[in-house]
Amino acid sequence: MLCGSFAFSQIQGTVLDETGSPMIAVSVSVKGTTKGTSTDVNGKYKIDAQPNQTLVYSFVGYLNQEVTVGAQKTIDVTLDLDDQLLSEVVVVGYGSQLKREVTGAVQTLGYKELKDLPVSQVGQKLQGQLAGVQINQTTGKPGQGMNIRIRGQVSVSAGSDPLYVIDGFPITGDIGSLNPDEIEEITILKDAASTSLYGSRAANGVVLITTKKGKPGTNVSFNAYTGIQSVPQRGRIEMMDAVEFAQFKNEYYTDAGQPVPVEFQNPSDYAGKNNDWYDALLRTAPMQSYTLNVTSNKADSRTAVVAGVFDQDGVVINNKYQRYSLRINSEFDVSDKVKVGFNLAPQYVYDNTPRTDGDRGTGILFNALHTWPVMPIYDDSGELTLSNKFPGSTGNIFDYANWVRAADELVNETTTTNLLSNAYLQYEPIKNLVLKSTFNVEMLRSKFFYFNPSTATSRINVPIPTTASSTRQNVESLSWLNENLATYSKSYNDHNFELLAGFTNQKFTQESTRIQADTYSDDRLPTIQGAINISRGGTYNGVEEWSLTSLLSRLTYNYKGKYLFTAAVRRDGSSRFGSDNRWGTFPSVSAGWVMSDEPFLADVEQLSFAKLRTSYGVIGNNNIGNYTSYALINNTVNGVFGNTVAPGAVVTSLANTNLGWETTKQFDIGLDLGLFNDRIQFIYDFYTKRTTNLLYSVQVAQESGFSNFNDNIGEIKFWGHEFSLNTKNLNPSKKLSWNTNFNLSVNRNKVMSLADGIDRVYGLFHITQVGQPFGQFYGHIAQGVYQNQADLDSSPQVPGRSVVGSIKLTDQNGDGIITNGGDFDDRVVMGNPFPTFTYGITNNFRYGNWDLSIVGSGSQGNKLLVRHLYSTANLDGVFNMVKEVQYRFRSEENPGKGFYGTTVGGGNVTGIERDWMNSRFVADASYFTIKNITLGHTFNKPNKIFSSARLYTSVQQAFVFTKYWGGPNPETSAQRDGQGDGGNLSPGVDLSNYPVPRTFTLGLNLNF
Repeated sequence: MLCGSFAFSQIQGTVLDETGSPMIAVSVSVKGTTKGTSTDVNGKYKIDAQPNQTLVYSFVGYLNQEVTVGAQKTIDVTLDLDDQLLSEVVVVGYGSQLKREVTGAVQTLGYKELKDLPVSQVGQKLQGQLAGVQINQTTGKPGQGMNIRIRGQVSVSAGSDPLYVIDGFPITGDIGSLNPDEIEEITILKDAASTSLYGSRAANGVVLITTKKGKPGTNVSFNAYTGIQSVPQRGRIEMMDAVEFAQFKNEYYTDAGQPVPVEFQNPSDYAGKNNDWYDALLRTAPMQSYTLNVTSNKADSRTAVVAGVFDQDGVVINNKYQRYSLRINSEFDVSDKVKVGFNLAPQYVYDNTPRTDGDRGTGILFNALHTWPVMPIYDDSGELTLSNKFPGSTGNIFDYANWVRAADELVNETTTTNLLSNAYLQYEPIKNLVLKSTFNVEMLRSKFFYFNPSTATSRINVPIPTTASSTRQNVESLSWLNENLATYSKSYNDHNFELLAGFTNQKFTQESTRIQADTYSDDRLPTIQGAINISRGGTYNGVEEWSLTSLLSRLTYNYKGKYLFTAAVRRDGSSRFGSDNRWGTFPSVSAGWVMSDEPFLADVEQLSFAKLRTSYGVIGNNNIGNYTSYALINNTVNGVFGNTVAPGAVVTSLANTNLGWETTKQFDIGLDLGLFNDRIQFIYDFYTKRTTNLLYSVQVAQESGFSNFNDNIGEIKFWGHEFSLNTKNLNPSKKLSWNTNFNLSVNRNKVMSLADGIDRVYGLFHITQVGQPFGQFYGHIAQGVYQNQADLDSSPQVPGRSVVGSIKLTDQNGDGIITNGGDFDDRVVMGNPFPTFTYGITNNFRYGNWDLSIVGSGSQGNKLLVRHLYSTANLDGVFNMVKEVQYRFRSEENPGKGFYGTTVGGGNVTGIERDWMNSRFVADASYFTIKNITLGHTFNKPNKIFSSARLYTSVQQAFVFTKYWGGPNPETSAQRDGQGDGGNLSPGVDLSNYPVPRTFTLGLNLNF
């Protein structure tokens, strides 16, 4: 077509969003003219333009893109999200706000930051990306192990997990099994002003999760990835091999002046016969994930459907984890005034994990380290041995089961069916007044089955065959919540108000049934009726309930969007509190000043945004248990009357009608800065808070008939600094872009007081005492070993036990004697399990259709207690030992490295080094881990079926940089039964937990 002397040509093409999906209603215009068009439902457009003219593509929430017309007839473009526009509205408690008007400490991660990490748990996506949020992966068990702590919160016994709120519903559990692909946005509420509307549940912070909603048009995408997991050699505990162990045993008897058992007279006989029990439990394991997303946004309805299948074999043999999930979110505009919405999210999880974690009473990984490498895994016919035991003359005093057989044969499976559902009705009777009523339901049904056949065990020193036993436990819970809210907003000239008021009711009921049986006649029939004995002590049925009624209100005000003010209050009535202390009130107030809007900063061109904010509030922690305030009764106690045994009951605890929640008063001040048109964004927060009324079991006089009484006592002070820096290092409008996110957090705590007459509380290897940080490692300070007789004679000793070559401990009180406990105790604080600071860094690169993401997370200054050394460095030689024991003290001429002492003298001597907790067990666990590296390439319109496709490869847990020598995972923390992370009183203990694997992934994202 000709127009004067200028030739026009028709340009056509497709506009895609950042996921590769077609974009509807994108404006396409010729720059400098009135000519324009928009894309259709398939993202396609046609427009006439001259060569050298510029086409402008624009859509709300996305960066404009300009393309100069040349000789091409087809121009396809991909629009990038405008981070600044997108983040202007953030989700907060019971509503949303413009980001510039938020006056609390709030941090948000959107879909763009979350979508490209192919990991199985939400917590893994968050690691290293949030200031003030410490996330440790304490174990590598599939579906488990993510420990999330906001602002270093700790409590004596009320827990430190944050409150999780999914689409406005405070759930009763965690988010370990939530499908990460269902998430659109995560918001972390950190200070009292942002969390106070959650009242008595907000002291540990709040995590708001918004799931996917309908997008403009109809979009269908399919995401799939498959991966291979393995445990790197780096960081594995170096144990003696068969030759080294036999050599140690040979030297052990030689140094003691005893005959060497024939089994160890020639250590070289074991060459090529090593049995690595730990490695035998590990494997290279596959994993795969498939997710289908369908979203639709029509004139009067919006729907999102997310269906997912996740299948993971653990790196420990016979470990299987499967998750099947579905989420349907729908919203409908019934009229201009009425909206309704429904969310439905069923889920099914299967988990079979061998009893890997814990000490030698429960954990097969722990036990495998200790098993003599001269003991065979397989017999001469290639079958797994049943058990192993050397003659008593060799120092073998324990029966060692075959841990590979234990992993294969022990059943330890849990199946969980979960349903999360929401429904709401919203009505706007008059302009600016919105009434909303929601009803939420969370249903959970869990079935646990454990079977220990007669041919295997997870415990050391259990002869095989053993007594077959089983445990069955069914748990059913129902939580429902009804919330009724009214929101009124109004603007008068430059004054803007919003008032929220509402009331809520929530109730939780849980029933547990457990049956424990043993003595099966046939391992192949592990049914209840197949057992000869039903354990009365291990069989029970119980019901727990709690309810919460609340009133809440919030007023937000701003003048010209520059002077900001928010006040909020929540009043909770809880069945968990004592009858005389049912209600608690939790107020907060916050203010902000957008300084960059002031005239005196208008000429500072480098400054694009500046806001100063501060807040103060009171929040609570109601995780005190359901019946803690009551006098409890045990009805399984029998009484004897004459010759008759009669069933009876006994009161086991005292009631406390004044028992209440833990209370935290928190102050926060922060600064938000944007520089150079927000290419540099900086956020700083300082906070200080005091937690009082800690729940603690206080000792009472024995004359009362009881030993303890649950009460609110003590005070802990917290303070810290948080820094976040986001930079656009290279211009995102160019072909090459590079963005960096860096954050650093410093958290501190100090115990100000405990109960009257109590200045310290002991954990297993820890102490919490007034004037010191929480949960410190407690024991003796080691000074090497006594090098010779003169050194021994001139140094403090353990009376009757210290000898030349034995461990040398510090005499803290100067009395010349080393004492463990009592009035002359020489134990002191040995180290801090909490870090000096934590940090994270994320770099995102894009070059054309290529993208690269690198996520790192680190911790500095924290210590770990290498608890397995209690037995893996047991100089009595009853277990296999770490390689370094080869370099122990043997004589003045052969003093070793000075770390491990002599074996001469038996348990009277070596027991000091083993049983008296000392600083040899404490190691620096500072680390920096490259958590994820992902490289991807996007293909635009690869064929007529797909609008785009992205192929990517990824490595999770890519590199771990640490000096920690106690094991492969410097983030670990465990308790002795392997069922938790040790809690607040006993954190940071390494029991050789399930290792965190390195995972290589190949994935494909398809957009139809």
